[in-house]
Amino acid sequence: MLVRLGVAAREILRTRDKAMKELTLTGEEPDSVLIDHMAQHPTLMQRPIGVLGDRAVLGRPVERLLELIK
Repeated sequence: MLVRLGVAAREILRTRDKAMKELTLTGEEPDSVLIDHMAQHPTLMQRPIGVLGDRAVLGRPVERLLELIK
């Protein structure tokens, strides 16, 4: 998903999520560590993420989802 979005894991990290504090994450961890935590705690990821074919966009603001149909 990150490849489709074209971003690093920290770019979709919800830094104010309570799991950040509970897991003592700073957002500076390697992508592999952040991805593992996001898999276990999906609330750490920004959402929605729209996917169409091999493309994906972060839907914040929601109007960005329209980029998938252009």
